[in-house]
Amino acid sequence: MPPRLELSHISKRFPGVVANDDVSFAVEPGRIHALLGENGAGKSTLVKIIYGVQSADEGEIRFDGVPVRIASPREARRLGIAMVFQHFCLFEAMTVLENIALGMDEPPPRRELEARIRAVMTQYDLVLDPHREVHTLSVGERQRIEIVRALLGRPKLLIMDEPTSVLTPQEVDGLFAVLRKLAAEGCSILYISHKLGEIKALCSTATILRGGRLAGTCDPAAETARSMAELMIGGSLKDLSDKSACTYGGERFAVAGLSVVGEPPFGTSLRDVAFTVRSGEIFGIAGVAGNGQNELLAALSGETSEGVSGTIAIEGRAVERLGVSARRRLGLACVPEERNGHAAVPALSLAENAILSARVRKGLASGGLIRFGVARRYAESVIAAFSVKATGPKATAGSLSGGNLQKFIMGREIGQEPTVLVVSQPTWGVDAGAAGFIRQAMIDLAARGAAIVVVSQDLDELLELCDRLAVINEGRLSEAMDVKGISIERVGLLMGGVHGDAPHEAAA
Repeated sequence: MPPRLELSHISKRFPGVVANDDVSFAVEPGRIHALLGENGAGKSTLVKIIYGVQSADEGEIRFDGVPVRIASPREARRLGIAMVFQHFCLFEAMTVLENIALGMDEPPPRRELEARIRAVMTQYDLVLDPHREVHTLSVGERQRIEIVRALLGRPKLLIMDEPTSVLTPQEVDGLFAVLRKLAAEGCSILYISHKLGEIKALCSTATILRGGRLAGTCDPAAETARSMAELMIGGSLKDLSDKSACTYGGERFAVAGLSVVGEPPFGTSLRDVAFTVRSGEIFGIAGVAGNGQNELLAALSGETSEGVSGTIAIEGRAVERLGVSARRRLGLACVPEERNGHAAVPALSLAENAILSARVRKGLASGGLIRFGVARRYAESVIAAFSVKATGPKATAGSLSGGNLQKFIMGREIGQEPTVLVVSQPTWGVDAGAAGFIRQAMIDLAARGAAIVVVSQDLDELLELCDRLAVINEGRLSEAMDVKGISIERVGLLMGGVHGDAPHEAAA
């Protein structure tokens, strides 16, 4: 049989950058094929070409041995290509059934569609109520909507973009079971992920891009996660510093009885959240998205003040009544989850984005006047220290890849030498090399005495980075647990909302 998908000499150029340069590879029928690469390696552009969002400047695409020109996503779906995006496109106030219908080119009558949805869910063990409104669903359930919508088209090729970044360990196992069943039925799967352990467990072949070019193809089962990461970056991967000899100082950050009223209609209210972080300690908060993480970050940073009760203290000084700037003066730095639009303004330069949060602690403004020369030099120092791929401090934030923008934002905050750093999803969607760099920077900051709070959906990241962690679910925070000897099963169950002392009993 011919390859299900065959790319021959694909090239795509944008002003000032070559996104894809003479890329060729094939995906066989019924195989789970990984597409790997650093941020900015050209994966997203290549996938957009395959799905008809963009067109290649050069090269040929063959599907089931036939040359094709994929001019639009609708044409891709007609051929049998489906895609589940990393960021879901769902309407919160509408039902599962309504969202699926909106995403179809020619939806059948409502009763027929519901019958087809239930048939797909039964076939692939995808538990979902078609009449539930989306805002009542967990992130894992929302992903099932996207998967069901894709499977209704009976795809021959399914593209998955970072599909496990927001799932609990149990939900990941369920997703893998679905993908393996699809592959056994003959569907090809192109799987994009930075979680290399998953690639080893799931994929039979991996194609690696570096700098827009094909860097190689490998059998993930014959490689280690480290060797694949080194193929991606084209060099050696540095180990994180040993944290076993770290020492802790006194309590630097304390939260007690923190409650926040969630913003209607879909916000999550925090209820009696409490934790402490010592000098030199990294404290992790695990949880599936939508369980109060954004509300917690807003309350800790000072962005939210209405409907907030409880106490927040930096080195014993109460700050819950202070605003963002006042908390920053006392040593608090914060990195929100959303890079573009919250942590950075896409249309502003990197120097201007530095001014947004570092103007007080780095003296980027004085007497109401901005010191642009100082701001440019600070941005240059961040670019150099964190190996940010950018044309310079005048480059706009929106021109950077996601991983490079994240490195700049983390460098901007860490460069202020904060007493307390609160960061959400520090390496979400970031390649292995950049993730290691960011994690090492946080470890080094803790070694200099800072107290660090890391909110993340990536359990592997928290276990590697943190000294203690707790789980947030439906606005409540579990008791803190030492990461040494921690039960992954118990943490996964807590993330999924199952509570109790005995995980096996709770699961039953």
